[in-house]
Amino acid sequence: MKHYTPIYVNTSGKPVLVIGGGRVAERKVKGLLQSEARITVISPQLTPELKQLHQESRFEWIARSYRNGDLRGAFLVYAATDDSQVNTAVVEEAEAASILVNDAISSGNSSFITPSVVRRGRLSIAISTAGAGPAAATEIRALLEQQFGDEYETYLDFLHQMRMEIKSRALPPVIRSKLLRRLTEMDILDQIRTGQFQWWTAEEIGDWISRNQEEM
Repeated sequence: MKHYTPIYVNTSGKPVLVIGGGRVAERKVKGLLQSEARITVISPQLTPELKQLHQESRFEWIARSYRNGDLRGAFLVYAATDDSQVNTAVVEEAEAASILVNDAISSGNSSFITPSVVRRGRLSIAISTAGAGPAAATEIRALLEQQFGDEYETYLDFLHQMRMEIKSRALPPVIRSKLLRRLTEMDILDQIRTGQFQWWTAEEIGDWISRNQEEM
């Protein structure tokens, strides 16, 4: 069994190639659009949904089959055709150029895999079964989606706002850490779930920081 290193890669503005234009390629492109990558799809044909996204200028389309040399300058590559020989050729070119590549047909040939993801605003939870099967990953994702509801988007936005406010003040690092830890000990999540949460004003934030700083 391969053991992958879990990381989050910043692909914003970086060139990412998707070889193929079918349903698998469609899923890859949709995931990449959320990361603001510069996407190029190489395929003679596209699914209707990919055609629509291309018409909306969401990615560049090279309307032909893959050719050796197409990967030059790519940051990441997805070999997402239904032809194992084409995918293998893409993987071989990518590996020769030290480019990270994902083979949609064979995870064993991939230098990285795309996990199933639960997203709640700033929160993202990646699920991988190391090739055990997409059905298992889907089931686990469904369980996590129930456990981590939409309230986490508001909660993490609130924590981010507070963190920025605390960091903007001339406080010793140990005090900043204690204030941030105290925030997570509050019942903010329950307030959001029950509809009682109200965003704090600048005055309320200042009062909370001063009050809690004095108690430390």
